[in-house]
Amino acid sequence: MSEREAARAVGGPDPDGTARAVGGPGVGGTARATSGPDAGGTAAADWWATAVSRIEPDVIELRGQPVQDLIGRIGFAEMIWLMLRGERPDPRRAALLEAALVSSVDHGPHAPSIAVARMAATCGVGLNNAVATGVNLLGDVHGGAGEQCVRLLEEVVAGSRGPGGDTGGDPGDVRTDPGGGDAGSGPGGEAAAVVARWRARDRYLPGFGHRFHSRDPRRDPLLGLVAEAAEDGVVAGAHLRAALEIERLIAPVPMNIDGATAVVYAELGFPAPLARGLFVLSRSVGILAHAWEESGQGRRNKGPIPPSILPTWI
Repeated sequence: MSEREAARAVGGPDPDGTARAVGGPGVGGTARATSGPDAGGTAAADWWATAVSRIEPDVIELRGQPVQDLIGRIGFAEMIWLMLRGERPDPRRAALLEAALVSSVDHGPHAPSIAVARMAATCGVGLNNAVATGVNLLGDVHGGAGEQCVRLLEEVVAGSRGPGGDTGGDPGDVRTDPGGGDAGSGPGGEAAAVVARWRARDRYLPGFGHRFHSRDPRRDPLLGLVAEAAEDGVVAGAHLRAALEIERLIAPVPMNIDGATAVVYAELGFPAPLARGLFVLSRSVGILAHAWEESGQGRRNKGPIPPSILPTWI
């Protein structure tokens, strides 16, 4: 393929500078011209069309709001909501989101994402590389349980909806202690069926149990806030009732931070994949703090075990 043919194939300019249009639909679905003086510019603009931000000379708008109107007037959790959802949350929902983000910031060097970021910081890379190294370890096993738990809860809630779409539970009847009796009247039977299906695939349920904590100290504060919000009608409470019913079914295995934050994100209406994205944002703070601390301790080429310990030969 010649240079000219290759340029035409991707819709870019010819070697002689002639703009080529891709001929696809515009932002509103209107077909764009495939010829004419503006065809190439329009196609390029449509290629990167976005509702997230508008950047022009002397103009910065985020979701349609001038950045100068946001600076000093909006919190970071609200900003995250605005950027992801295109609207600003009310104060109670913003507070719930912020509580979830705060709760999962760090879990020490026991967490692989933290440990590897600290090791990276001793290898001559910058903080951005160290943080990226840690974030890149947040996969299905370490970092993905929140997303998976949202899917689990959604399955219970969807299955327990009545003919009118109601889950059958009283929004005010939300107890956060699995030992406190019935967790609500809605999701019980469906939760048992869903748990059975999930455990047939894997004995571990995402969002439940912890390798360090007999009872995750972050569980109760988060679920307490969700319960209060449900009682006040800020959130529906269906996902909280589903999580508590699952916890009751698999007792004595308690909910962990992934389960508690999954409840928050699901109650706030975030899709399951964003539960992982929000966890990544939260944990990035801890990763950054650990990488920065490690960079000031003078170690070079820090490995996963001290040099005095030799791996067992097998």
